[in-house]
Amino acid sequence: MAVGEVEPSGLDEARFRDVLGHFATGVTVVTALDGDPVGFTCQAFAALSIDPPMVLLAPGKSSTSWPRIARAGAFCVNILASDQAALARSFSRSGTDKFAGVEWWAGDATGAPLLSGALAWAECTLGEIFDSGDHEVVTGSVLALGVGEGEPLLFYRGGFGTFSG
Repeated sequence: MAVGEVEPSGLDEARFRDVLGHFATGVTVVTALDGDPVGFTCQAFAALSIDPPMVLLAPGKSSTSWPRIARAGAFCVNILASDQAALARSFSRSGTDKFAGVEWWAGDATGAPLLSGALAWAECTLGEIFDSGDHEVVTGSVLALGVGEGEPLLFYRGGFGTFSG
């Protein structure tokens, strides 16, 4: 065993978060229409396939928004721009009107909310859902894409930051 390695039985949640927090990720808000607009902040997002175009995301099982998005059957992944940290924080909270004061329009392909100022977005239909610990792994088939302006919002070691090349 290499220096610093820990047997899986010795892992604890704090150490796991600390170590994996060293991996910078982009920040997204996943949205849908389930009667009313619904959404949540999601950093567990990635491209999955180019042909056919697919993405994946991993909503927490404790999310109250995710079941509504799954029920809608379609969603939009809004990739946040560097000036949207406040939006990321507000969409990460439960029990609030996350869309209060937020500008958005209905996507042409799914009707899911596209957030004003997003760096990019992908409208998707819901694919498969896999049980994965305290999260679900979800695939989405991409129907439409778009790109805005700016730089990405990043999440690193528990906080938001920006990219500098």
